[in-house]
Amino acid sequence: MSAGGMTGWWVAFAGISRRETLRFVNQRGRFLAALVRPLVWLFIFAAGFRAVLGLSITAPYQTYVLYEVYVTPGLCAMIQLFNGMQSSLSMVYDRETGAMRTLLVSPYPRWFLLASKLVAGVIVSIIQVYTFLLIAWFWGIHPPLAGFLAVLPALLLSGLMLGAMGLFLSSAIRQLENFAGVMNFVIFPMFFASSALYPLWRMRESSVLLHDICALNPFTHSVELIRFALYLQVNWLSLGVVLGCLVLFFGGAVLMYDPGRGLGIRRKGG
Repeated sequence: MSAGGMTGWWVAFAGISRRETLRFVNQRGRFLAALVRPLVWLFIFAAGFRAVLGLSITAPYQTYVLYEVYVTPGLCAMIQLFNGMQSSLSMVYDRETGAMRTLLVSPYPRWFLLASKLVAGVIVSIIQVYTFLLIAWFWGIHPPLAGFLAVLPALLLSGLMLGAMGLFLSSAIRQLENFAGVMNFVIFPMFFASSALYPLWRMRESSVLLHDICALNPFTHSVELIRFALYLQVNWLSLGVVLGCLVLFFGGAVLMYDPGRGLGIRRKGG
């Protein structure tokens, strides 16, 4: 059988998860930074936009909602987007220091090792999202209580997809400083050109091209998957897009980390 049987696989996964968790615990600033961004939008920007942005009844809402209610799912996805990129940044660092190379020469398949790091990062992001939702609850954002449980699978799939995207990008970038620049180039266009802050129908009113770009943005479908799940519904289109992008990004990341084909673990100048 494979290395060490099922127990060995579980021990390997637990070891990788423990390493990522300890890194997160030792970086308390990272936890606070992950919450500051969405809380600024919720407490400051949403209060200002409420007076100028009216929302019609839009699925999955059954009535008119305040702007801060609308943006909350998008801010949850923002946390996962930043966390996925931050986790991928740490992978570039691990690769430069040789830690990733040591991990990849273990007897376990490359896809399993990369998936373990990906899942560990998603677990961290889910903790951050639920902390944000708890704070939002005291701010007056009250989705159905059952929605807090129903949204968990959506958060898992969304986090995996966004983390896999970061993993794919990190696999093609050699140096830490280059990836830090790419992060900003990817994060902000994805966030602002999505349904996180404004409904797609409102974007169509101003620009059909912008609407089409937002509709094709995978981050939009992460937001909508979370939004519908939080209100006990399923957006089947977004579910299909998120699953498809997850397979595409993760498959690309595994191929790029292949020493025979990718750039991921080649020596500089090699």
